[in-house]
Amino acid sequence: MAVGGERFMRMLVFFDLPTLTKTDRKNASRFRNFLVKDGYTMLQLSVYSRICKGQDDVEKHAKRLKSLIPKEGSVRMLTITEKQYASMEILVGTLKKEEEIGEKQLLLL
Repeated sequence: MAVGGERFMRMLVFFDLPTLTKTDRKNASRFRNFLVKDGYTMLQLSVYSRICKGQDDVEKHAKRLKSLIPKEGSVRMLTITEKQYASMEILVGTLKKEEEIGEKQLLLL
């Protein structure tokens, strides 16, 4: 979807962080809290998504994300168009409230 020449993108962040020690758990929690405060919505336990307006916005949020990732574990980011994201099939389960709100907010942008 494009509005005013800008193409909406979706950033997906996948992570697997260690939680064996108290420090590990604190780092993992800090990372999840950052994602939520930065506008990401949890799709699954370690999968978060965020709507961005154009490539410049993606780059801004990717830079912020990279500056705050924990040193241990695995963190991956995938950027897709909003159209590709909308074609995702839910095989088991339903949309969460936050996801439904996200779709409505996109229309307001």
